[in-house]
Amino acid sequence: MAPDETQPSSQEPATNGKAAERAAPNGKKELKILMLHGFTQSGSLFDTKTRALAKLLTKALSPAPLNMAPRLIFPTGPHRLRARDIPGFSSSSRDGTAGEGEEEEEDDDSDSWAWWRKDEASGTYAGFEAGMRRVAEAISDAGGVDGVCGFSQGGCLAALVAAALEGRSPPAGCPSPSLPTSASEEADWTWLDDLRAANGGHPLKFCVVYSGFWAPVPGLQWLYGGSPGDGAGNLPEGKSAMIATPTLHFLGSLDSVVEEGRSRALIDRCRDPVVVEHPGGHHVPVARDRVMPLVGFLRQVIGRQGKL
Repeated sequence: MAPDETQPSSQEPATNGKAAERAAPNGKKELKILMLHGFTQSGSLFDTKTRALAKLLTKALSPAPLNMAPRLIFPTGPHRLRARDIPGFSSSSRDGTAGEGEEEEEDDDSDSWAWWRKDEASGTYAGFEAGMRRVAEAISDAGGVDGVCGFSQGGCLAALVAAALEGRSPPAGCPSPSLPTSASEEADWTWLDDLRAANGGHPLKFCVVYSGFWAPVPGLQWLYGGSPGDGAGNLPEGKSAMIATPTLHFLGSLDSVVEEGRSRALIDRCRDPVVVEHPGGHHVPVARDRVMPLVGFLRQVIGRQGKL
C-alpha cells in the first residue's frame, strides 16, 4: 500500500445514502451524476450546498421529451483532514489550553475530507489511489453513472475520472502520482481496473467542472494525453489526444483560491470544452440564471447522444 493511502474507516461516509436510495418517478429515466466535493468538504456538505441546483435540474430535465430524473450521488473523500491540513490554520490561533490528546480528538471529529493530499516537497498527490478507489466504490454502488460533476479539488478529479474511463493507459515506466520519483516502489495502477469495472467499461457522457484545475503531477499527464515531463504550456498534439468526454467548465471571475491559469490549463486539455464565467468567487453558483448554462449543456449532450 502506498504511503498515506489509508483504508476507509467506519467513520468515513462513502456515499450519501438518501440520494442513493431515491427511486426515479414512473416514466422517467434516471440521470445518475457523481458529485465530487472540494478540499476540506464532505459529500453531505456538498449535497447541502447544491440542493438548489439539484431542484432546478429536476424541474428543467423532467418534462417531455427528455423525461429525465437526475439522481445526484455524493461520496466523501477517504482522507480526513486535521486542523493543520486546512488552509489558513495557524497554531497561534489556539489559546494554548488544549493538550495534545484534545487536539487529536478534535481532528477525529472533523468533517473535512480530501481526495488526496498534495505533498509540498515533491509535488505528488499522496493517497491519490485511495481517492480513485473511493470514486470506484461510489460508481459501483450506484450501478454505474452517466456523468460527473466536481468542485475545486473534486473538479480536478472529475476530469481525471472522465479521462480514465475513456480507456487511456499509463505508458511503461510512468511514475507514481502519489510517490516521489526517488521512491523505489512501482506505481500502483490497479485503481484503473476498479474504476472501469465499476462503470461497466463505459465512458462518461459528460463532465462538469466548477473551479477545477489541471494536475501538474508527472504521473498523471498521460490522462491528459501528454508525457510525464509536460508543463502547463505543453499541450497534446492534436485534439485526438485530449479528453474527449464533453466538458463544461465554470470559472468565477473573483475566485481567489484557484488561479485562472490553472483552470485554463485544464480547459486547454479538453476537446471542444464549453466555458462559462460567472461574477463570483470560489463556489458553485446555484442561482437560477447560473444553473441554466448547465441545463442547456445537459440538454444538448442528452439530445446529441440520444437516450442515456
